[in-house]
Amino acid sequence: MQSTEFYYLCTAFCKKHTFLLISYLKNFMYNYETVFILTPVLSDPQMKEAVEKFKTVLTDNGATIENEELWGMRKLAYPIQKKSTGFYAFLEFAGEPTIVSKLETAYRRDEKVLRFLTFRQDKFAHEYALKRRSLKKNAPKAEEAPAEEPAAEAPQAEVNEVTNE
Repeated sequence: MQSTEFYYLCTAFCKKHTFLLISYLKNFMYNYETVFILTPVLSDPQMKEAVEKFKTVLTDNGATIENEELWGMRKLAYPIQKKSTGFYAFLEFAGEPTIVSKLETAYRRDEKVLRFLTFRQDKFAHEYALKRRSLKKNAPKAEEAPAEEPAAEAPQAEVNEVTNE
């Protein structure tokens, strides 16, 4: 076999297996986390609308939202676009690998987003996230916590007045 024939054979073989590998990976649902910072000039309804927009991008592309946390307004470590605060939102979702690029494209197109970060969780991070979520659900909230019962009053000892008469 000549080297050119070997090259074409390897190229065809690699293309076929690359295609199979990509189609194989598309069937996997990986766990992802994404955090994005929205501009602080938004009102509450606008902020919630922006978060819902990104959630619909995920669900429309076949992802399932596992957890959503709105961390609220926080101070930035350094100014971004001359803003020193931003509204943080955190989403955990399960989806195909192709969904990340679609989500990040939506982030880049929206001028309300200052920064974003999306990464795939490994098995240890996913286990930790599940544990953290279960602890968060089981912990009683401050409003729901029963009021503490007043401590039983200690019996007062009778004090006899001593008079010098």
